[in-house]
Formats: sequence, structure tokens, C-alpha cells
Amino acid sequence: MSLPLGTLLKPVFPLSAESFPKMAAERFGAQEDMDRTWLMFEPVARTLVDSFYMTLNHPRHEDLVPRLNATPPELRGIAYEGAGMGLMLLDSLAPYRKRLPAFLHGPGAPYRCLVYIGAGLVLPRVPVHPYRFLARQDPFLRWLVMDGYGFYEGFFSWRDTVERHRTPHRIRGYAARAFDQGLGRSLWFSTGANVERIIDTVFSFPSGRQPDIWSGIGLACAYAAGVMDRHAVVTLLKAAGEHGADLATGTAVASIFREQSGQPAPHTDLACEVVWGTAGSAVAAIAHEAGRHLSRPGTGDGSAAPEPAYERWRRQIRAAWLDTSVPVREGKERGV
Repeated sequence: MSLPLGTLLKPVFPLSAESFPKMAAERFGAQEDMDRTWLMFEPVARTLVDSFYMTLNHPRHEDLVPRLNATPPELRGIAYEGAGMGLMLLDSLAPYRKRLPAFLHGPGAPYRCLVYIGAGLVLPRVPVHPYRFLARQDPFLRWLVMDGYGFYEGFFSWRDTVERHRTPHRIRGYAARAFDQGLGRSLWFSTGANVERIIDTVFSFPSGRQPDIWSGIGLACAYAAGVMDRHAVVTLLKAAGEHGADLATGTAVASIFREQSGQPAPHTDLACEVVWGTAGSAVAAIAHEAGRHLSRPGTGDGSAAPEPAYERWRRQIRAAWLDTSVPVREGKERGV
């Protein structure tokens, strides 16, 4: 009897939920708060990893979707992200099957943003050039693939990507900015959602990269497991200073993710209330309004093309935050 594909590929993609806290400890040393935070992170990490391998073993929609939907509602989006990982890998092994597009336009549509991020998590590990893959994806949402790419490199290639501030040489143009958005999102996990570690790490990057990194942090603190209280989100917003609008943009994108999946969460509302002064559903409405009149160019990879519609949408969200709130411009003082 042949082994399931997920079992066969584990040596090539050796993901495990247990590796997450170990890597964090290697970067920052033993930290008491890491153990507490891991209790909140573990269901997220385990759901992502388990759904990835489950997708490899059960890629047919009629087999896969009931398993994904059996995930608790608060983790279901993460399960679909793992499915995006598995389907991307399967398509790279047998590209004629096109499982990922069928899923995105079928049962995965309510979670398409997270499915795209999941595909990006696998992209660094498969023999597919990022721009060739991007060219086949939705021209508006394709940048979420690069967000997933940046998350992968930020989390699993910490020394090069975070400590040495390196971006993969084949990524340029707007793709590099979307990469930084995912890198910022990864910091929320790799620092154990510790506010001081997050802030110090962001400030280590060149100033030109910090806006997109702050945006990724905003998305993570609003979407992922609720380990931050109101004071922590306020502290992040103050530290972002002139990049507060970028952090606000990330929280707005998280509110869209929640709305699309029909799975609201208290911590998403908390982050939106702190940053925007209103609940997640209202922030999602603001984000929708920001994109109402945008055109969506259908070609190009962003390396030398005009600014993508996705970024023009994000700029409109930034402008909406600046118009409807009092920006917090107090940057964190070094050594505080």
C-alpha cells in the first residue's frame, strides 16, 4: 500500500507546529512570556500545518472542503490558508491539474485572500519564478501571494531576512513592498507578539521599508490569535508614529479578511477600535468604499509597471484613516 503524499513530502517540507517556539527561543533566548504566548499560538500553527498536509492527502474538493469546514470557526481561515499551501505545492508538481485556480474560484472563494497568502508560503520552496506565478493570478489580489512569500522568509530565514535585511534578489518593484508587508506580519509571530521586541526589530530596518513592515504588523495584530490587550495595541500605534496610517491599513485589510470569511473575532474588533475608533465591520466598510472607484490593470508583475490597483486601494485606506482620526505621531524613543 502506497504512503499518502503528505507523508512522502514531509522530509522535503518538514513543517511542524512544535518548531515555531523553538525557533523563537533560538532568536531571543528563553523568555517567560514566550511560553505563555505559545499557548495562544499553538492552535494557529497546528491548524496551518495540519491542513497543509491534509490537503496533500485529500486534494479533491469533495474530500477536502468538509475537512476544512470541520475546523472551529475561529481557525477556519487558517485552515484554508494551509489548503492554499498544499494546492500550490501540488500544482507545482503537476501543473496541468490547476487545482489552486479551481479552488479559488470554487469553495475557497470566501477565503481567497488567505488562500493566496498560503500559496505564497510555499512559493519560495518550489521551482516556479514568482513573477511567472503572479502573472496567472488575480491582478488585484496577487500581491497577497508576495505577502505570504515575505512571511515565509521572515520567519524561516530570520538571519538573512530580518537580521541582515536581505530581500531575495529575484524580487523587485512592488513585489518587494508586498514582501515587506508579509515580513512585518511574520514579526508578530517570531517575536512572540511582544511589543518591545516588535518595535525594536522594526526600527532596525531602513526607514524606507518600515511603512510596509508596520502594515504587516497591523494585519497580524488584528487578525491572528488574540494575545494583545488594548494597551499593547495603543503602544504599537504610538511607536509607529508617522507610519500609524500604515498600521491602520493593515488592520483594515484584516477586517476585510474577517468579513469575507464571515468569521468575526473579538480581537479584530479590539484592534480596529483602538486604531480606527470603530468596530471591524465598520472598518471593512471603509475599506470597501476606498476601493470602489479603482481600475484594475490586468497585466504586469509590478517590477516596472505603474502602481498596482492594490496599492492605490491601500493609499485610499491610509487617506481615510488620516481623515477620520487623530494620528498618533509619537515615535518610540530609543532606550525606553
